[in-house]
Amino acid sequence: MVFFVPKIHHSTEKRFEIMSEYNANRQIFRSRNYSFETRLIHGEISGDELTGAVNVPIYQTSTYAQTVPGENKGYEYSRSSNPTRKALEELIAELENGDYGFAFASGLAAISTVFSLFETGDEIIISNDVYGGTFRILDKVFKHFGISYVQVNTSNLDEVEAAINGATKAIYIETPTNPLLGITDLKAIADIAKKHQLVSIADNTFYTPYLQRPLDFGIDIVLHSATKYLGGHSDLIAGLAVVKDDELAKRIGFLQNAIGGILQPFDSFLLIRGIKTLGVRLDRHVSNAKKLVDVLDTSSDVKKICYPGLKTHPGYDINAKQAKNGGAMISFELTHGHDINKLFRHLEIITLAESLGGVESLIEHPASMTHASIPKEIREKAGLTDDLLRISVGIEDGDELADDLIKAIDFSRI
Repeated sequence: MVFFVPKIHHSTEKRFEIMSEYNANRQIFRSRNYSFETRLIHGEISGDELTGAVNVPIYQTSTYAQTVPGENKGYEYSRSSNPTRKALEELIAELENGDYGFAFASGLAAISTVFSLFETGDEIIISNDVYGGTFRILDKVFKHFGISYVQVNTSNLDEVEAAINGATKAIYIETPTNPLLGITDLKAIADIAKKHQLVSIADNTFYTPYLQRPLDFGIDIVLHSATKYLGGHSDLIAGLAVVKDDELAKRIGFLQNAIGGILQPFDSFLLIRGIKTLGVRLDRHVSNAKKLVDVLDTSSDVKKICYPGLKTHPGYDINAKQAKNGGAMISFELTHGHDINKLFRHLEIITLAESLGGVESLIEHPASMTHASIPKEIREKAGLTDDLLRISVGIEDGDELADDLIKAIDFSRI
């Protein structure tokens, strides 16, 4: 798909030149074949040449001195670019095997900026159990601008193909989906998109590039709510986007600067710090998730488990081909005769709260919390029932987490 790229302001043009220079350096770094764990620590613009500081400084400035108008050291105003944010953007591009990264004030700011690529009359195909915030921004905001959407089961490629029409301009997927943890074939979606000249967009929040890299399978745009696993400590709000294509990068860079939903320097610094420990954290998250899945899978109180690492999961084989493992998100339903509010009240370690991906374990009720903005009939059609619970498994002691959950389930019997 060809986008109209408006005449770019000279600051954005200069930024694109700098990004291209970084890309050349990144190819040299990648050619050394360092492990992903090493790239987590050293894959961005490291340290500070002036002082020798090993961490990227927080450039807490809004503007930059110019020698003459338009002549500067690569920066002129921090909405357009900031060295701390730039380091983060280079880091996520490196980790996703992309060429251009963009950092935003939230995951929804990143999603909204990407949706702003499209025009009146365009239609976007989305997953049928997509995150409630993504549904809300399309249904309540972009719909008013004449950008429509259609929801399908993106795990079913025939459904995706059947939904494509003359107005379709993009396919937007989550894999795993939120909250039912459905798996979509990344390469197949990328191939379908290319065949029909569509843009393919994947939300990689649940897995991060540590477990899955959608660009490697041909996806055009990767999105993250970096608030979650990438930040990892429930202490910041951030969003990220990564692309390889030069034209898409220019357009997203223009929109990022024009709309202005950018990530601030301090939060960029915190996010870089969080990403450095992503590997060790996710290994523990996943190890604990497997312990909880084991106890839930053998419990007579549990009617259904959604977890891509289970061999009984319908997307297990595809997930095994494109991801490192099944991640650390679990959704499940209890059998009849349980009161979920009693379950929540009796949890001692696991916290009832929205969000996910932090070091602490969180449980939530999607129908009344994260996905409440989706109408009940649409939720139920997708299989998102009022009985569904979702757990983001943290890095506490795994045995104690399992014991906490099972005891609360026992207390929840009516």
